[in-house]
This record gives sequence, structure tokens and C-alpha cells, in this order.
Amino acid sequence: MEKFKTLEIVQKNPNSSVFHLHLNRPSQRNALSLDFFSEFPRALASLDQNPSARVVVLSGAGDHFCAGIDLKSMNAISDQALSSGDRGRGGEWLRRHIKGLQDAVTAIERCRKPVIAGIHGACIGGGVDIVTACDIRFCTKEAFFSVKEVDLAITADLGTLQRLPSIVGFGNAMELALTARRFSGIEAKQMGLVSRVFGSKQDMDDGVRIVAEGIASKSPLAVSGTKAVLVRSRDMNLEQGLDYVATWNSSMLLSDDLTEAVFAQIHKRKPTFSKL
Repeated sequence: MEKFKTLEIVQKNPNSSVFHLHLNRPSQRNALSLDFFSEFPRALASLDQNPSARVVVLSGAGDHFCAGIDLKSMNAISDQALSSGDRGRGGEWLRRHIKGLQDAVTAIERCRKPVIAGIHGACIGGGVDIVTACDIRFCTKEAFFSVKEVDLAITADLGTLQRLPSIVGFGNAMELALTARRFSGIEAKQMGLVSRVFGSKQDMDDGVRIVAEGIASKSPLAVSGTKAVLVRSRDMNLEQGLDYVATWNSSMLLSDDLTEAVFAQIHKRKPTFSKL
């Protein structure tokens, strides 16, 4: 398994299909360095291609989930964009670089396996970009969030402004993005950003494990198809979404998983599915 500077992949139980992906710069509150943006899509691609992995749990090592982008990285990007002395060429380079950073976050949605975020401590700026791309989000009651970018005199550009409105509503997203205010895990639950709030990190870890193992026990084809259709349908109208799922199921529905699920129901036993 590949070793990373900013991440760690762990299979806590060798008999489990749940794999853990840790943001692993705890001394920097898991701030996102430039290395992260090259490593993160590689890590997710490796989990996507690993037939033993059915669910990915994303969390932060140490006391916080993610403190946002590393300011040293921000300075390095600015210096590179200005280095040519040509404003047009610098702007063209910066646009391509931003698109690359965006693509690293979108790797969460490209991953066929569901990605569950377990959030504790700070989830700020780039951390919000990451969790809004995740499929399920849980947090502790001590967790806090901030769409921080306007306080740094920038417009959030890695996905929060595009994904957050469909999660918490346009008005809530506008208010959070314009004020950059800090909000709690409880408020995140009230707005729908997270599905559940836990009393402690241990409680959250236990709760996430139960949910992840439950999903991992289901048909991998059905789980990956459900994720793919929901993500695609988010940007479609109803008719387009129905057409997409009809086309999807025309190729995926008649599987061994379907036969196994039906027989398991009939014989009142747990189904056993092949790896994806």
C-alpha cells in the first residue's frame, strides 16, 4: 500500500470491508498542503480500485478534522502565479492550478465507494469543501465549521459554493459564506450539513463504524449505483434523472447480487456478495 506524506490508509479490522482514510498532519491541524492535493486523488483511486474496500471513512488525525488550506501553500501559489511578470499568463496558470485543486476534491465523488466523513474539532475552509463532497457526514457536538474564505479575501473555489446550497439551502449557504461565521455541530445538524451529532469522538467512531459496516454488507453493485445516480441526478431535472437511472439499471440490474439478495430474503439468511 502506498505511503503518503499527508494521508494514511488504515484497515482497522482485516475481516472488514471498511477502510479508513485519515488526514494525517495533526501538528498542523490537518491543514491542506500542496502535497495533499496530489496525494488525495491517488489515495481515493487506490481505494476505488481495491476490491476489498466497500466503504471509505474519512477523518482527521489529532484534535481536528481540517483547519483549511495551509497558508504556506497559498503563498506558494500566489508567488508562482506572479512569477512570469505577465498578468495574463499568470492568470491562465492560476486558473489551471485551481482546476487541478478542484479535481482533487471531486475525486471523492468519482470514487465508486461511499465516503463517510467523521468530523471532530475544526472543519474550516477547505475542510468544508471536502466534507460537502462526501456522501454522508457525521460530527461530534464539539465540532465547529466555518466557510472561512472571505476572511482571507478570497472567494471559495474548491466546491463549497457549488455543493453547500443543495445540502443546507441557498439562503443558509449564502449567509454562511458571506459572514464566514463559526457554527457548531448542533447547528450543522439543524441545517442538514450533517446527519447526526455524537456526544464524543469515541461515540462518533462507534456510530460511523456501525453505519459503514451496514453499508458494506449490502450489494456493492447496488451501493455504487445508488451513489452514482444520486450524484449525477443532483445536476439533472427529474426527466433526465429518471432516464439516467433507467439506462444504468438496464446494464446493472440483472446481476448475481440480485439473485443472491432474493434467495437470502426467501431463506431468511444474510446475503453474501462478491467483491466489486
